[in-house]
Amino acid sequence: SRAAGGFRSTPQTPNAWHVGWHSSGVMDKGEGSLIGVIGDEDTVTGFLLAGVGNVDVRRNTNFLVVDGKTTKKAIEDAFKDFTTREDIAVVLINQTVADQIRYLVDEHTAPVPAVLEVPSKDAPYDATKDSILSRVQHLLGVAE
Repeated sequence: SRAAGGFRSTPQTPNAWHVGWHSSGVMDKGEGSLIGVIGDEDTVTGFLLAGVGNVDVRRNTNFLVVDGKTTKKAIEDAFKDFTTREDIAVVLINQTVADQIRYLVDEHTAPVPAVLEVPSKDAPYDATKDSILSRVQHLLGVAE
């Protein structure tokens, strides 16, 4: 079934929302792509309740809950996995989590998957740390 904005669920994954864009920037008419989520429990749970979660036949997920016990390596591995998977078009990451792996987030320059930093309920959004906003300001010649 189609939903607004190019997002839809499919019969194969009725509870998972997909982004219908190919890496070429053309709207996908096939299965679509997933949204990956890396964040605190509240953020990930909210997106899972909205239908973003997906578990494939190999038990790979498109989300990682980060808490006090999550290692930096686990965050790095999830980020690398999500940004190299062909089925993920957007990676949403809490800005506080992105700060822990800032060098990886800043290194990611490919348009797909797009990496978007989102605030968490415990920390306000800081525009000065957002890698996409920094790139846009640099391209436009805006002083930071």
